[in-house]
Amino acid sequence: MSESSAVPRGGSWDSAFAEVARVFHGHFAAGEEIGAAVCVYHRGRPVVDLWGGFADPDRTDPWRPSSLGVLASPTKALVSSAALLLVDRGVLELDRPIADHWPEFAAHGKEKITLRMVMSHRSGVVCLDHDPITADYMHRHTPIAEALAVARPEWEPDTAHGYHAVTYGYLVSELVRRRTGRTVGAFFADEIATPLGLDCYIGLPDLGAVHLATMIQSKAEDVMSGGDPGDAIAMLVELGNPGSLTHRSTVASMALYPEPDLVAEDPSYGGWASAQSLARLYAALLGEVDGFRLVSPETSAQIGRVHAQGPCRITMMSTAWGLGFMLPDSPTFPASAGLTTAFGFDGANGTFTFADPRYDLAFAYVQNSGSRELGSIDDRAYRLVQAVYSSVERRSPKEQS
Repeated sequence: MSESSAVPRGGSWDSAFAEVARVFHGHFAAGEEIGAAVCVYHRGRPVVDLWGGFADPDRTDPWRPSSLGVLASPTKALVSSAALLLVDRGVLELDRPIADHWPEFAAHGKEKITLRMVMSHRSGVVCLDHDPITADYMHRHTPIAEALAVARPEWEPDTAHGYHAVTYGYLVSELVRRRTGRTVGAFFADEIATPLGLDCYIGLPDLGAVHLATMIQSKAEDVMSGGDPGDAIAMLVELGNPGSLTHRSTVASMALYPEPDLVAEDPSYGGWASAQSLARLYAALLGEVDGFRLVSPETSAQIGRVHAQGPCRITMMSTAWGLGFMLPDSPTFPASAGLTTAFGFDGANGTFTFADPRYDLAFAYVQNSGSRELGSIDDRAYRLVQAVYSSVERRSPKEQS
């Protein structure tokens, strides 16, 4: 029996997207995956829904369609979706000072910072090295909000951008809590996951009711745990420099020993989801999915409008941001893969997600073997994204309309 036929797999795909299935199965045949899933929505319906391999490194527990992978940075897509829904409802305002709802946040020059600045990574509030996040803090939430309230912007707000790697989810979560009485994880569960039928979580409610994939430690996780980052790119050099803004806003802003309980909310990195549910979430940002549309067309259009572009003060790369989502072009969200009109999120652990309003596409790739790269899209995700665009562009004009 060949390796590819020995690997458990399942799912389906429309014939027009057979190239995506070929690439996905080819990764297993080449020994590049342990377990993974990919899902694509086109015009509000699934056209690719595939899974395969194993959820554990010992290869004894087959991956299931409902298997959840840890998201890393794409957790912020769940947070952004919740914030945008509240903007649509008039509960949050993009250009109103956050301190109007959270008075303590005004300290140290933050009185004019708005939700739009946070969602475009322009607020400057990127460091918690003065009071790093602990597992206990995650459970209690309030200590993290208090640390954010006394934090100082690392640049004059709205004059530059830098990835709010650790602070983003917690900034939005406290603002959501001030306006709704619920943390962002609880709000997302009630108002988005439940009506859409999503297996997406910011904090797992019942560990016995879900099937979790065990993530093999990626390059990013190794670095965050104290491993040598190397010097292949400028960001890695800065990660290894304790005095740098890159180090202070990432490694030094977390003290997660012991590791947090999975039921605790980590709205910046610790979300869990299936590929099916992530693609469905992104599809609902573009239009109706089984009668449910997440945000208005006007708000959806703002997501893809450039809010920040150029050198990132944290990643040391040229990046672009829309409203709460990555935009092309950067090594982590490259236009060369076809993503010229898309918005989404790349995870340092290899997870990749996007939506493209031009083609009415939504895509999610979740896996557990970890990314071999840090600072660029994983090569497996790149090939899958290329296959999606190749499939769409080969369709006749009538089919694409």
